Amino acid sequence: MGERWTPKSWRNLPIEQVPTYPDMAALGAVESQIASFPPLVFAGEARKLKAALARVGAGEAFLLQGGDCAESFDEHSADNIRDFFRVFLQMAMVLTFAGGSPVVKVGRIAGQFAKPRSSPTETLEGVSLPSYRGDIVNGIGFSEEARIPDPRRQLEAYRQSAATLNLLRAFATGGYANLENAHRWMLGFVKDSPQSSRYQDVAGRMTDALDFMRAIGINPETHPEVRTTDFYTSHEALLLGYEEALTRVDSTTGDWYATSGHMLWIGDRTRQPDHAHVEYARGIKNPIGLKCGPSMKAEGLIRLIDLINPENEPGRLSLICRFGADKVGDHLPALIRAVEREGRKVVWICDPMHGNTIPAGRYKTRPFERVMQEIEGFFGVHRAEGTFAGGIHLEMTGKDVTECTGGARALTADDLQDRYHTYCDPRLNAEQALEVAFRTAELVKAERSHVERPRLDAAE
Repeated sequence: MGERWTPKSWRNLPIEQVPTYPDMAALGAVESQIASFPPLVFAGEARKLKAALARVGAGEAFLLQGGDCAESFDEHSADNIRDFFRVFLQMAMVLTFAGGSPVVKVGRIAGQFAKPRSSPTETLEGVSLPSYRGDIVNGIGFSEEARIPDPRRQLEAYRQSAATLNLLRAFATGGYANLENAHRWMLGFVKDSPQSSRYQDVAGRMTDALDFMRAIGINPETHPEVRTTDFYTSHEALLLGYEEALTRVDSTTGDWYATSGHMLWIGDRTRQPDHAHVEYARGIKNPIGLKCGPSMKAEGLIRLIDLINPENEPGRLSLICRFGADKVGDHLPALIRAVEREGRKVVWICDPMHGNTIPAGRYKTRPFERVMQEIEGFFGVHRAEGTFAGGIHLEMTGKDVTECTGGARALTADDLQDRYHTYCDPRLNAEQALEVAFRTAELVKAERSHVERPRLDAAE
């Protein structure tokens, strides 16, 4: 890997998980067009997120990251964005009040259109076609025409990302994120949940806290922070031509930033240290996530950390661990010990979704209890190692889908056919996602009460 980085230096290296476009001239024309478009996010926002993630790494905040497995052109609507944002706010509020920790909010949204695949083709009834790689690449319909990679889809992905960001910014700053609104929405969940008694105490304490704040004059009218929130976007940086087109120089620092999203991550299938995706990520100054699966070894992890974060900058690199409920205890301790031994500053995040996918007839699903078991195991390992469980990374939706079994309503495999709408992997529905928040908040509170946190400004 060469020393000199440019937004296009990745093109000189081997690359995995890329589509084969039949018309390279058309692809180049689309990428040139996108390069002339305005940025979707701004360098200052990415720096602000990096500072917030530094506090997560120091145990002073908790990261909530979640959203769709793969965003869909067809399902892009104001209602879907609103429903997702609403349940996300409720989850963050639960984690803040019940977990006793500030929450950094990062969505898998406004850019999560590309998907890595385990096979370049899929076969149905004896017919083999190129795999669906996300709406930014090709169509989900099982036909030759739909599966041809079409570069014009990148233009639609950009337009939808811009529209989604516009609405999210309005929600975050225009009063929709008011704590009192989020609390009322959460009360509706508690009232209707089969496990309502379990959450009544938390709901009551939130009510008391908000009543106290209003009594002493802290309300949305006098304190804007009560009615606004910081919300960031993230996605997997898979389609590097698109990312390159949206990589811009920050006029205030002279540094390169990806302006397609605030935080980008490298997948478990594209993290080869001498390949294109790591090369691209090492040169941009955004916060970077790195997926770590069971094949990740300690020495390989340290090499990747040193490539992506050579200055050991707090908040720069998050390790998103995706082992499976039955493997987290086997793989995570060695990685933590290597990072601690080498003195590397990272944020540890649990992805309890990807390692817990199982077949269920003609569907694939994720059992809710296995999701929770991986989160609990993740916290348990960190507690044993004396390190911080920094956050959770979920595939979830604000809709009432039936894609993951279990949860308070005890969905079974027979229920999957009712509302199985995902374009790719099964997602937690709104009720299951909020239940994860309540149960994770208990783990966060226990962690914060037993560990004395070093402060970032301790040396000042």
